[in-house]
Amino acid sequence: MARPLRIEYPDAFYHITSRGNEQQNIFKSDRDYERFLTYLETSVQRYRAIIHAYCLMNNHYHLLLETPMGNLSQIMRHINGAYTTYYNTKRQRAGHLFQGRYKAILIEADEYAEELSRYIHLNPVRAGIVGKPEEYQWSSYQYYTGKKHTHKWLTKEYILGYFGKETTTAQKKYIAFVNALIGKKYDNPLKETVASTILGDKGFVDEIKEKYLNNKKTDRNLPALRELKKTNIEEIIGEVEIMLGKNEAISRKAGIYLSHRYSGRWLREIGEYFGIGESAVSQESRRFRLILDKDKKLNKKVEDICKRLKLV
Repeated sequence: MARPLRIEYPDAFYHITSRGNEQQNIFKSDRDYERFLTYLETSVQRYRAIIHAYCLMNNHYHLLLETPMGNLSQIMRHINGAYTTYYNTKRQRAGHLFQGRYKAILIEADEYAEELSRYIHLNPVRAGIVGKPEEYQWSSYQYYTGKKHTHKWLTKEYILGYFGKETTTAQKKYIAFVNALIGKKYDNPLKETVASTILGDKGFVDEIKEKYLNNKKTDRNLPALRELKKTNIEEIIGEVEIMLGKNEAISRKAGIYLSHRYSGRWLREIGEYFGIGESAVSQESRRFRLILDKDKKLNKKVEDICKRLKLV
């Protein structure tokens, strides 16, 4: 069964969503909502989570979460696990409350945090539950506006900091920022997420891949990792032709070998590119590996290609 890719490190930001199993409601009373908020509070107290924004809907929730200790899994086990225990005990039921694993998208905070906070706070408006976000009781928006005394565990300063240094001014500008999209169609900022895992510009994605994923083995049960580690076959061929010569038969063999070993592409994709079958891709790759074992000069050139492409 496919598993979500978890990238955890200190001070990472995430957009978190978790839904009720089979679309069932996970909140059925005010007491349920209130109890869930206590688990957000204890995640801050015990695991140093930083909650920047939240919205609790009847069958799912959204969080904008920061992990100073790089312990996302620990935090989410606490939140979802404790709430499931409470919910099941209260209703004398057993089994899963949430649908599979929670979804955590690693985000480039400076680029997307304010936009995602708006997206989260407008969730009940998009759903047609309220006309204005301040009318919804179970989100952090009411605290961003200054209309309600804030939870001590909720961190608003980071987001409001984008709108000014003085609190009242920042609150007014943030309200205008959120209200600007009410009644309008707008793109979901999460649609730009790469491999359902990372939201950020190319530089951010490349940095995360280099720091945290390059040494991670590709796993067929982690399709997001395979997607992120994909290398364009054209890029591989381009470097091969520069190093080994455009018309030499050895270049084609090297291209197949490197694509098979490092591109992250399926055999079918590689075979289609080179005009051969899937089994031929594996055979050609093994044969070229034997050539490299005997030809140290060629092996050095192939290693240089890998370094230039940052494949190793």
